[in-house]
Amino acid sequence: MTLEQGLADYLVHLGVEMNSAAHTVKSYREDLSQALGFVREHMKKSSVEDRDWNTRVLRAFIAWLHEQGYAKTTIARRLASVRSFGKFLCRQGVLKVNPAEALRGPRQDKKLPHFLTVADVGKLLAAPGTGSPLANRDRALLETLYSAGLRVSELCGLNVADVDMTDGVCVVRGKGKKERLALLGDPAKEALRAWLGQRTLLLAEYGLGDTPAVFVNKSGGRLTTRSVGRLLIKHLRTAGLDPRTTPHTLRHSFATHLLDAGADIRGVQELLGHKSLATTQIYTHVTTTRLQESYHKAHPRA
Repeated sequence: MTLEQGLADYLVHLGVEMNSAAHTVKSYREDLSQALGFVREHMKKSSVEDRDWNTRVLRAFIAWLHEQGYAKTTIARRLASVRSFGKFLCRQGVLKVNPAEALRGPRQDKKLPHFLTVADVGKLLAAPGTGSPLANRDRALLETLYSAGLRVSELCGLNVADVDMTDGVCVVRGKGKKERLALLGDPAKEALRAWLGQRTLLLAEYGLGDTPAVFVNKSGGRLTTRSVGRLLIKHLRTAGLDPRTTPHTLRHSFATHLLDAGADIRGVQELLGHKSLATTQIYTHVTTTRLQESYHKAHPRA
């Protein structure tokens, strides 16, 4: 069997058996297609066979990525994809050992997440105003992102049936389509109530069929992640805030503000839907750094 066929089988395995998101499958396809392309070029062959997939050629692939100037995070992702593919081939009996296990990725630079201050979040949430149905939609959208700490894909996938206004919770489908409960604060609930009432009238006025989506566009379709990004840029300009801010920045801000206020890190982990506590712990570095800055500014013996 050629490894091109092995890749096709692996992608089916990810999508069907592992129930991976379409974006995840696409990322693996791109990473591994590039790796197979490199091996074909390196070996001067039209297809890659199992004996061609070895540690020596994969090490050459990683070195080539460095030479091409790829970011460390990208190289690490490529290596993770190659390693995961190797495990699959071993389980299928195509390979006896995984040649990528011996490879080590680049040491990652620790980057603290960008976040907004509480005051800046307040400015952003006020930017849409409440003068029209779409303004109310945008206000509810931003309030929900920040209040629940959602990923933008989770926000766009939110359905009306997922939101419980009485208890102030919503069912969120995160990575790997795993469900969790997210919390809604009073301002988010108030903004959502205002929008959902107008959403119903908007759909009826334009003769649009009912849709399960909470956040819809002018045509009654579900908002996309790109649409949310464009809306955010518009309201950042209105509020006079850093244009580098992304929808994910509100998620970072959510976690940072909770920990700053003394929330338990495991509780924050659960609210964020992080599989590993290590992923959540980066926010403790943010709060520790801010505490150190305050200490050095205020303590007479610092």
